[in-house]
This record gives sequence, structure tokens and C-alpha cells, in this order.
Amino acid sequence: MIRPATALDAPAIAPIWNQVIRETTITFNPTEKTLSEVETLIAQNCLVWEEAGTVQGFGRIFPFRGGEGYRFTVEHTIMIHPGSHGRGGGRALLDALCQMAKAQGMHTMIAACSAEKPEAVKFHAACGFVTVATMPEVGFKFGRWIDLVLMQKSL
Repeated sequence: MIRPATALDAPAIAPIWNQVIRETTITFNPTEKTLSEVETLIAQNCLVWEEAGTVQGFGRIFPFRGGEGYRFTVEHTIMIHPGSHGRGGGRALLDALCQMAKAQGMHTMIAACSAEKPEAVKFHAACGFVTVATMPEVGFKFGRWIDLVLMQKSL
């Protein structure tokens, strides 16, 4: 089931987010989130994927860039519990995030994917996103430079 996140979901979301931060290049951020930070970040425009009462993953939309000219464009993030990949939750979250963004009057959604995660690029392509740029060596994590693939979908 996909549903809006609440503050009560923060203790389930934080470990998923922090595992991704600690162990992957899905995000270039090396600093784990505190429970308070997670509560703040999921306060709006965040959805969770829940099965049997357990949060399996989450997704959120947020402004792509500051400034009035970008007000109709959002970026998203989706993170799934390591044992829950391949069960359709990521796709359901992305579909629901696109619907939410469109209902809010958004025109475009951006996916910023680590080039070290080609499965993320394939996933987004299968969901209608188109690669619009690869930015060489803009991320740095685990002692190495990482390319960023920007993908776009018109809503």
C-alpha cells in the first residue's frame, strides 16, 4: 500500500535512508540523517510503501531548484529497504509521486541518478524518464568521483 508519510513513520524511514547513505552511491551525501531531520524532510510530499504494517520504502518530491522560474519542476527520491527490491514498490511509489506532483500543478519531474547505479537509470527509463544529461565527476563519495545522470519526465 502506498500512503502519505507521517511523523510516526520517521523511525522506520531513518534506517532505510541511513543504510543507503552508509553503503551506496545512490546519494552522494555522506552524512546520516538524524530522526529529527527525517521528521522534517518527510513532513510534506512524502509517501511510504507499506506491507503488512511495515514500511518497505519511501519517496518524496521537492523543488528542483530555487527561483520562480523553476516553480513547476520537482525532483524526487525513492529509497527501498534492501530486502524489498524487485517487488513493485519502487514503481508504485514513483507512479504515486508523479500523480501527486501533477495534482500540485507540476509540469516536469527530474531524476538525478548515480551513474554507478545503471539499474536506477533503467528503472527510470522504464517509467518514462528520458536521459537529458550526464554530468561527469560532480559527485564525490567513498574516495572517488562519480558521474550524475539527469533524467526528465513531462507530467
